[in-house]
Amino acid sequence: MKSLEQRLEVLADAARYDASCAVSVADPRSSRQNELGIYESVGPDGRRLALLKILLTNECVFDCSYCVHRRSSDIERARFSPEEVVGLTLDYHRRGLIDGLFLSSGVLDSPDATMEQLITVARSLRRNRHYFGYIHLKTIASCADELVTEAGRWADRLSVNIEMPRQADLDQLAPEKSLVQITRAMNVIRKEIDEAQSDALPNADTDLADQDAGRRFRPHRRFAPAGQTTQMIIGATPATDADVLFAAASLYTRQKLRRVYYSAYIPVETGAVPEAAPQVARERRLYQADWLIRDFGFSVGDLTPPGAENLDLAMDPKLAWALRNPDRFPIDVNQAPKGDLLRVPGLGLRSVETILAARRRSRVTLADLAAMRVPLTRALPFIVAADHVPRERGSRVVALPGLRRRWQQLELFDRTADQSA
Repeated sequence: MKSLEQRLEVLADAARYDASCAVSVADPRSSRQNELGIYESVGPDGRRLALLKILLTNECVFDCSYCVHRRSSDIERARFSPEEVVGLTLDYHRRGLIDGLFLSSGVLDSPDATMEQLITVARSLRRNRHYFGYIHLKTIASCADELVTEAGRWADRLSVNIEMPRQADLDQLAPEKSLVQITRAMNVIRKEIDEAQSDALPNADTDLADQDAGRRFRPHRRFAPAGQTTQMIIGATPATDADVLFAAASLYTRQKLRRVYYSAYIPVETGAVPEAAPQVARERRLYQADWLIRDFGFSVGDLTPPGAENLDLAMDPKLAWALRNPDRFPIDVNQAPKGDLLRVPGLGLRSVETILAARRRSRVTLADLAAMRVPLTRALPFIVAADHVPRERGSRVVALPGLRRRWQQLELFDRTADQSA
């Protein structure tokens, strides 16, 4: 039998395929880098967290073609007992190495049996060992509803991987899985979160003194306070970016997901699935489009209209939209409403809020925009300022010499100038 450290090495490496806790490998300069299974993540409140990210087991009864852990895959297998996961988590936490645990698993024996073991870990940490760190549990989609409800009592966040945007894709690559089952589990989580949040709100029809008394004697019901997320694999089927984004937009609306994570499909074995090249660039564009839909007021149809169902890999989705809609520009930064400003290439959320505040005091100039750290080389062709009018207006904005080429070059050197601008 493998030692604990040998199994940790296998199951920490196996967990890297799950992107639904937004993890990235820790800074190589950090002492944590030498410890197995530690990844850095952004928490629900924006803080960076160090998580012990592992699988309970990489054994699985399912045979999904896109998954390296599938039943037919010839890989090294390992498993932990719930007690071993509890011990590892407490040991790492005691040594100051982690802020929390991300725990997923292949399906052992049955979905219910696996989910019970995941719950045992979280319940033992909370109730028996008084552990108050962050816990993210991966939910097994086809397990019983009551197990999903129990998991949410102990975890800060739950996630159910939808895997593919269409049922036809699952039929092709994972016929044992169903979008109906997956969305049913999501529905349970959403319903429980809504009920827990409504319990915490005061009742307008109740006297304030009675509300205060009720809070004293009735403990607040806790259920996955950090919400739920999911993950989609892209590039393993012919599904377009429009298919992916329509599925994501629906999940945000119906399930109130905190995030949808996109994982570029990288073939593990030749011939395992239809030919699919690594989709890393496409993954990045989907994240940008997702951000535009969630926070900038764009629709899926704006970003992937008929005839352009896949995002342009050569430029970011906001610029692509702007070039398809030259009649919307230039936009006057001193008069345009917030929604229009958010559509200007180069302007992000913080930039727009700063512009709105500044123009209440005086007219905004190019110097003001530069002081706000607006990337002017990106924004100038699309805006009017107090001392600037672009040489090309209206429908001619698309014909600016070298505009596409300049933006492609800028992306190589200035990808973080203004997040998701």
